[in-house]
Amino acid sequence: MTDEYKEALLEKQNYHEGCPGCKVEQMKQQRRGYPYLELSFVWIIVLSTSLPISSLYPFLYYMIEDFGVAKTEKDIGFYAGFVGCSFMLGRALTSVFWGIVADRYGRKPIILLGTISIAIFNALFGLSLNFWMAIGTRFLLGSFNCLLGTMKAYASEIFRDEYQATAMSAVSTAWGIGLIIGPALGGFLAQPADKYPNVFSQESIFGRFRYALPCFTISAFALVVTVLCCFIPETLHNHKQDRTSHDDSYEILEAASRDSAASAGKAEKDERKGSQGSLLKNWPLMSSIIVYCVLCLHDTAYSEIFALWANSPRKYGGLSYSTNDVGTVLAISGLGLFSFQVFVYPLAERLLGPVLVTRFAGALMIPIQMSYPFIASLSGLSLSLMLNCASILINVLSVSAITGLLILQNKAVDQSQRGAANGIAMTAMSLFKTVGPAGAGILFSWSERRVDAAFLPGSHMVFFVLNVIVVVGVALTFKPFLTTGRR
Repeated sequence: MTDEYKEALLEKQNYHEGCPGCKVEQMKQQRRGYPYLELSFVWIIVLSTSLPISSLYPFLYYMIEDFGVAKTEKDIGFYAGFVGCSFMLGRALTSVFWGIVADRYGRKPIILLGTISIAIFNALFGLSLNFWMAIGTRFLLGSFNCLLGTMKAYASEIFRDEYQATAMSAVSTAWGIGLIIGPALGGFLAQPADKYPNVFSQESIFGRFRYALPCFTISAFALVVTVLCCFIPETLHNHKQDRTSHDDSYEILEAASRDSAASAGKAEKDERKGSQGSLLKNWPLMSSIIVYCVLCLHDTAYSEIFALWANSPRKYGGLSYSTNDVGTVLAISGLGLFSFQVFVYPLAERLLGPVLVTRFAGALMIPIQMSYPFIASLSGLSLSLMLNCASILINVLSVSAITGLLILQNKAVDQSQRGAANGIAMTAMSLFKTVGPAGAGILFSWSERRVDAAFLPGSHMVFFVLNVIVVVGVALTFKPFLTTGRR
């Protein structure tokens, strides 16, 4: 059989008319050049889902104070942790379910559901009247926040093989940028009637609901993204088993090639049989998920602790920063993260590989976090300069470490299991991130009660615990614990 007949046969076997996933595969093969359009879609969708996650941190300290549930100033961090973790608890309970639904019904419906839920529940959080309403709306926001796991699968499917590192970098970068821009928006737009009295009066809705403006802004962006998502292609393959539209030439080619393709088909079948097994027994997947969860625990705990530490009074080792000051630092960090992930990370990943990037990034975070308590003793320009440099580096290194693990996870499974695999990753990560804010709030509240301790006083203890988590994460990247797939 000639090479032309073989190619025609393969094309006929692999392409199923009416299957959206096959249409995307054809589009990927036909298009050449850098995938700017695909990158744009991934960016805005992931950005919309990450913005509300940490947008509350700059004003959460003051929101808890306004609710009046904390008896003393030292108790604010304790209650803030429960509001922060309610989102992750909701996401942990539903991530596997949404992953399975995405594998069965497609990525696009889940993406649309996620963006709509952000618009609704994040706006309701901004209208919270008390502590329990804040927890309830954040829990519902997390329960329907089904986008990250689905988008990881979607990005790996819509990009060609040579751009897989770019795909995962786009997901993690947009995620990281959202986790920084979100708090920046929260810092600049919270309490608008107090900050911008010429624009917002105390009698307006933003005067009564002091934290509604940043939430409404993010919800409006999610609505715009929802409209744009109506035009994205579906990437899930949906092949019908019984087909009657094969032409005669294809039947002849199939019969002629049956014997010659038998050995190749058997090998492929054996390979797929292994890949379709239980995801929980897929150690390359599960080991990368565990390391991913540990580093995500650090990322969430750091985000909450940084905001609480910056807002807290100097007598407790903090910076006495306003929400605007915190927003400025995080906006600068977002710009630095964007530049690094777009221009530097893909090159670093090609040169070193995802595992080495994760190890180096984790190791470099340790000395930088140790410096934070000493930065608090500075003032003026030196404080701003050192704090911004440290914040940029921590955010860049944290996102870089997580990106490498995302690449390993998607390489460890076939397309038909990526939704469920990412659902498992999201569930496990959300459980860790549920512990993160609650634990960080309790730890921070405790540290403010021991500012005069002989061993690791005040904020020294907080950043020491963060470094312990990083050390554990880096240690788990070595064999025999972490293994990589062959796909």
